[in-house]
Amino acid sequence: MTRTQSLDTPPAWEQATAGIRPLHGMLGSSPAFQRMTDAIRLLARSDAPALVDGETGSGKELAARAVHYLGERRARPFVPVNCGAIPETLFESELFGHARGAFTDARGARVGLVTHADGGTLFLDEIDTLPAKGQVALLRFLQDRRYRPLGQSSELVSDARIIAASNRSLEREVEQGRFRSDLLYRLNILHLRVPPLRERREDILLLARHFAATYAARYGLCGHRIGAGLGDWLQHHPWPGNVRELENTVHRLVLQCDGDVLHDPQLPACPVDEARARAFKRAKAEAIASFERRYLDQVMAETGGNVSAAARLAQTDRRALGRLLKKHGLDCGRYRAG
Repeated sequence: MTRTQSLDTPPAWEQATAGIRPLHGMLGSSPAFQRMTDAIRLLARSDAPALVDGETGSGKELAARAVHYLGERRARPFVPVNCGAIPETLFESELFGHARGAFTDARGARVGLVTHADGGTLFLDEIDTLPAKGQVALLRFLQDRRYRPLGQSSELVSDARIIAASNRSLEREVEQGRFRSDLLYRLNILHLRVPPLRERREDILLLARHFAATYAARYGLCGHRIGAGLGDWLQHHPWPGNVRELENTVHRLVLQCDGDVLHDPQLPACPVDEARARAFKRAKAEAIASFERRYLDQVMAETGGNVSAAARLAQTDRRALGRLLKKHGLDCGRYRAG
């Protein structure tokens, strides 16, 4: 309990998410979120390999964890690994392990990730970064779940479920020759799409309040409300970094806040707001031009095309009126009687 929380007050995150039950760390109530959670529950009923796709920061690992912990493998390990962080020369050793002396630096035997994940789930993030040799090794394992640690003659078997994730289109990677089509078919038996935050706009303030309460509790601060101006900005920001970007933004705002209302006058202009401003400016210019043309047409008609008389009637300079006539392409001759 933080120093600002009384004994009869619910925790801050419970107040921020009242009525909303998180799904293994995932929070939302939007239609897009509900469709995703329905798909997660469906994937959790099976042991087949699955492919998760979604933009950076959208929550692919959280979705994979939810699949694991909602399924029958929940009591066994969930082992995440970022394929992009493993050097090409070490991938097979990391995945399948090695015997002592298998290569120069192998001073002792090492158990691979598929062994650690036996009976559980091995989550391969950024699968699109897997080098060609690693793709072949993974494909071979997916075929019969058999593998051979480097430097060892006997084969082993692992009952690890494979869930892979990518923020790129693997179909496009296959077309461009960077990813094996047969591996894609093996991985993509079941598919889950994690929607970007811009498709979950109904969840933005819910998530922002949750993050604000979480970080306020972490630092022993009072609970924070989202100011009206900030709330409007949050809902219209495009969030290219998705939920991760939103969380980091709210984290910073909590640390910078000197009251109980979160606001930030230094937030960058929202592209949606800029578009609205441009549209308003354009509409205003069109309205002014339409008024000018109608008014010029009226005074020129009343004076029979006499520019000097029209300028006096309009109470403006003759040269200024002439510039307006030229701007709108009005010919004085059309107003003179034949």
